[in-house]
Amino acid sequence: MTDSMFLTDLTARQLLAGYERGDFSPVDVVRAVLERIEAIEPLVNAFVRVGADEALAAAEASTARWRAKEPQGLLDGVPVSVKDIFLQRGAPTLRGSRTVDPAGPWPDDAPAVARLREHGAVLVGKTTTPEFGWKGVTDSPLSGVTRNPYDLSRTAGGSSGGSAAAVALGAAPLSIGTDGGGSVRIPASFCGVFGLKPTYGRIPLYPSSPFGTLAHAGPMARDAADGALLLDVISRPDRRDWSQLAPAPGVSAVLSEGVAELRIAYSPSFGGQVAVRPDVAAAVRRGVERLAELGAYVEEADPDVPDTVEAFHTLWFTGAARVAQPLGAERRALLDPGLQEAVAAGAAASALDYLAAVDARMDLGRRLGLFHESYDLLVTPTLPITAFEAGVETPKDSGQRRWTSWTPFTYPFNLTQQPAASVPCGVDADGLPIGLQLIGARHADALVMRAAHALYESGATSLPAPTGA
Repeated sequence: MTDSMFLTDLTARQLLAGYERGDFSPVDVVRAVLERIEAIEPLVNAFVRVGADEALAAAEASTARWRAKEPQGLLDGVPVSVKDIFLQRGAPTLRGSRTVDPAGPWPDDAPAVARLREHGAVLVGKTTTPEFGWKGVTDSPLSGVTRNPYDLSRTAGGSSGGSAAAVALGAAPLSIGTDGGGSVRIPASFCGVFGLKPTYGRIPLYPSSPFGTLAHAGPMARDAADGALLLDVISRPDRRDWSQLAPAPGVSAVLSEGVAELRIAYSPSFGGQVAVRPDVAAAVRRGVERLAELGAYVEEADPDVPDTVEAFHTLWFTGAARVAQPLGAERRALLDPGLQEAVAAGAAASALDYLAAVDARMDLGRRLGLFHESYDLLVTPTLPITAFEAGVETPKDSGQRRWTSWTPFTYPFNLTQQPAASVPCGVDADGLPIGLQLIGARHADALVMRAAHALYESGATSLPAPTGA
């Protein structure tokens, strides 16, 4: 009999190798994952829906294909979870909101979900999100609080917190999340997993996000190699997204090229603009030193990044107002109180305010574009802090109201649409994961992934197992 705990510890690539050898089957793996979800869910609250019957049926079909030595695609039989922002045919997509009617109908798959089906992946469930993915932690009036795998009193981060917690705890090795201001990278950092926000347009989206071109889709995984495999699948074209990029070569093929002779800038605090906790700064510096040991040319250098939080707020809050625009007063009253505040702020902005924010965004993009003429990659902490108490938008006693106050390293790169990944680089004194962020110029997704993979291969990303669940 196969050890179910062993199966939930394997990466997607290890699962595929095991299927090919006949060591175990997709049915074995999906049963183990469903058992794992059942065990962790009362503690962590990572899922809003688990499709056990559909997943087992898909696993049986995949098992038959592997026995016939005719796998369907790059992910045949691999369990994958999907953030409950993405449409999934036959399953409600509630977006963390009591304002969405579960009755549907639900006839469509989002592009990324459609690609997963085409490649034989097994969809095991929909993961939690704050309402419409509006903030950097994961709690909502609909589904409650999602907790951190390393400490159940702490937040998993957000808005893709359910996906990060699920991956960290072996409840499927892969997940797809969304990132409009850090929503893949924040929970990846807090939960100790890999997360990538690729260049905008690399992963097609449908329907388009109310938050416009700030919003990206991204892979979340146990390591960078799995993240690259998932990216290769979900970045394939879909004509429903008119803003998608032209097809590009897969990144998996270049992961082994490493970082030798890459020019890497390390900015510990954006030139002193960000107060970074000492244990976070020390862990990130060790990760940067490892990149130098692997052959990269590393120097400390700060990009010319002005404070763009007000521009981001204008763009983000007007998106929130657009979310609420179709809702009557009765349904608006059901929204998360913080989201209601964001909606009000967005509704008060003028067209000129919006265009001024666009100007600030374009200027930031210009500055970062010039910076990358000198450097292939930029490294920063993913976040200046580790996970704080669950159920609040900002750390208590911080004196701040909005989640952007503690995410200064993430949202600027949504403004510029650059690829950015978070990889784990250690833990703090409380045993909570710390993330290192790798940022590339627009379209340099492969360089980001090469550097992330090099850190994983070198052992720099090794963390203790989660202790909370």
